[in-house]
Amino acid sequence: MQSSAPYDEDDFTLRDGTNIRALPKVSLHDHLDGGLRAQTIIELADEIGLELPAANAPELSNWFADQSDSGSLVEYLKTFDVTTAVMQTAHGLRRVARDFVNDLGADGVVYGEVRWAPEQHLKRGLSLDDAVNAVQAGINEGIDDVRSHGKRIRIGQLVSAMRHAGNGLEIAKLAVRHREQGVVGFDIAGPEDGFPPTNLQEAFDYLMSERFPTTVHAGEAAGLDSIESAIFDAHALRLGHGVRIAEDIDLEGEDEDGTYVSLGRLAQWVRDRRIPLELSPSSNLQTGAIAAWGENIEDHPFDLLYQLGFTVTVNTDNRLMSATSISRELTLLADTFDYDLADLETFQLNAAEGAFLPIEDREELAEIVSEGFDEAGA
Repeated sequence: MQSSAPYDEDDFTLRDGTNIRALPKVSLHDHLDGGLRAQTIIELADEIGLELPAANAPELSNWFADQSDSGSLVEYLKTFDVTTAVMQTAHGLRRVARDFVNDLGADGVVYGEVRWAPEQHLKRGLSLDDAVNAVQAGINEGIDDVRSHGKRIRIGQLVSAMRHAGNGLEIAKLAVRHREQGVVGFDIAGPEDGFPPTNLQEAFDYLMSERFPTTVHAGEAAGLDSIESAIFDAHALRLGHGVRIAEDIDLEGEDEDGTYVSLGRLAQWVRDRRIPLELSPSSNLQTGAIAAWGENIEDHPFDLLYQLGFTVTVNTDNRLMSATSISRELTLLADTFDYDLADLETFQLNAAEGAFLPIEDREELAEIVSEGFDEAGA
């Protein structure tokens, strides 16, 4: 299985030499407990006496990458037992959130949404509100750090409920309670197959009544039924991954002029209503989300979806587990599908369009993206 490529930071370039890291980017699908620095894990683990599977940062990073490259979402999720263990105190959450924002800023992200499940961080006495406040404090510190280096960045929290835990309504109310203190949306995460959005229907109905935006993990470990439920039961404005919408696209034939396909009704709905797909290429390989098409990056239906006009966005999912960044994901796609600067700009504008921000702020974000790409192409 090809889940990673041996890129160094200096290799994050297009064929014309454009530095991808320097381009302004929008990140919509990035998990807080999947984006820790290995060194931070070691230091926080030492503070609480937690034994780790590796003794130093390089070895620990490799352990996460190896464990995550399983082809199974269930096995992939087990690595989070380690990261969440060091995120059970206000200090730990604050430190991790601050690092998280600094790492996004270093990668050229100008707007990011960080998703995480507060209910998984209560083992050492924090309340749900304490946890959200600690993460927001770390986010604010990270933003100040990035801006002190002359860069711009804006970050919003996506509060997630674990779809198998039964706390959906409580977490939905938590998210709404903090909507003026940094929380911009709601998500459900965890095992997708066997845990449909309808299990949390009360939460989604409440969120709709509060006019609070939602994104739902769907079309990753489960197929079209999961996507349909996310849209029509959970009122999702975006699809977390959503890659398996390609199962609703049929190949009709090929000739010298091109490939001919037909879209099913669900795929047509998703495309025509510009419902953003939060695609995460490396993660989709690791979890087996694209197993129906193959095991290598060139098998990923990303390009098919892009060419057909779906609102594709490029994300990392879990930077630690996939040993990646948005710049690396963009490099991987550009090398595989021969994308140029205009293609990469489209992906960022799609993400800006789908951001959980007021329309005026989304328009301003799109301008920031376009100006940065114009400068790079000049």
